[in-house]
Amino acid sequence: MTLRIVERLVVLPTTAISDATGGHTNVAASIKPVADHFKIAGRALTVRLPDGENGAVLEAISQAEKGDILVIDAKGNTNRAVAGDFVMQLAQGVGVQGFVVDGVIRDLAAARAIDFPVFALGTTVAAGNKNGGGTVGGPVSVGGVAVQNGDYIVGDIDGVIVIPQKDIQQIIEAAEAKVAKDEAREHEALHNGEASIRAYLAKVVK
Repeated sequence: MTLRIVERLVVLPTTAISDATGGHTNVAASIKPVADHFKIAGRALTVRLPDGENGAVLEAISQAEKGDILVIDAKGNTNRAVAGDFVMQLAQGVGVQGFVVDGVIRDLAAARAIDFPVFALGTTVAAGNKNGGGTVGGPVSVGGVAVQNGDYIVGDIDGVIVIPQKDIQQIIEAAEAKVAKDEAREHEALHNGEASIRAYLAKVVK
């Protein structure tokens, strides 16, 4: 079931999912992909970090299943990175699909070079501390949205959306219907150049 859900999610744009959810679980626009082509869709493995710390990220990687997305609540800290190139390669090597970070990473060029999807507030040169603390698998807040372990995450160039587990079937069906409706509208309005555009506008503009 989960594989089928991910296969359906990965082809949906976040814009259609946002329309389906009413926009209530859109992560703050300040959390962006560090490369425009990055796309993620899968289950959240949540990580909460003490301010400036990143030790629990390694714990999460050790627990992760293939296809998981680490959703990391770093409390918006932009001074200390939650991960650099080595940690990203560890995650990629065990099948982690990507990171969504309410915080920053470092080694941006390496993240792009290894093609590891990261959605974050930005980058920094400073490593995170490893003094301990942090939790894996509990409730977190990322970009102003509450995330429970196992919720579904979809991210692309337009942003990141959280889909609660209990709503996943309903939201997928609504998003798929929105895509179909948009495709039909585009065909109607654009199939014959200016003539069809004017006919469409005459129908919808009152």
